[in-house]
Amino acid sequence: MSQEQWTAVDRYITDHMVAPDAALDAALEASAKAGLPAINVAPNQGKLLMLLAQLHGAKRILEVGTLGGYSTLWLARALPPGGRIITLEAVPKHAEVARENIARAGLSGVVEVRLGNAVDTLAQLEKEGQAPFDLTFIDADKVRTAEYFAWALKLSRKGSVILTDNVVRKGGIVDADSPDANVQGMRRFYEAVAAEPRVSATAVQTVGSKGYDGFALALVTGDPE
Repeated sequence: MSQEQWTAVDRYITDHMVAPDAALDAALEASAKAGLPAINVAPNQGKLLMLLAQLHGAKRILEVGTLGGYSTLWLARALPPGGRIITLEAVPKHAEVARENIARAGLSGVVEVRLGNAVDTLAQLEKEGQAPFDLTFIDADKVRTAEYFAWALKLSRKGSVILTDNVVRKGGIVDADSPDANVQGMRRFYEAVAAEPRVSATAVQTVGSKGYDGFALALVTGDPE
């Protein structure tokens, strides 16, 4: 098996199961033109996010890590009437591109992009009484993922879902002595989830056009404090 084959299979899946979408394609093109890193979810992964949100009936969605807004658009497409998504981004240029992509897609009315350090912004959401969120998608600074998870739980309710991306790190997650700060950050995330009695969680490995990684899914089974 090779990266070339994984990419070809992702393309095959996308060609058959992900309909062409001008707004999504334009978001990727604009992000690339602006020089944003190509670390957005793949199209089939984006549709998986949308389907999971739809299956859950999520009306209020929180996203930690916007980048150019590609995954944001997928999640926004899942919202029922009256739904809303708040997405958090620390880099001004990324937030600017995301807002443009969201406006082009006609979704500015249901998506709010907040600029700032995510931990600070998450605390602000709590102060504003924005909680609870039905679904949270964490795809940001890997070093602080455990902190984002703790905040996501605090801003959830019993029955909420927390999705976390990039939790396998090309298999590096099993190396306790890894010098990679992202790997160590994800190991702290696993430890935090394992020690948390208010969630039931699992993680799966994935391969595809984005390489070898994985995502975690946690269901909030107890009332957050």
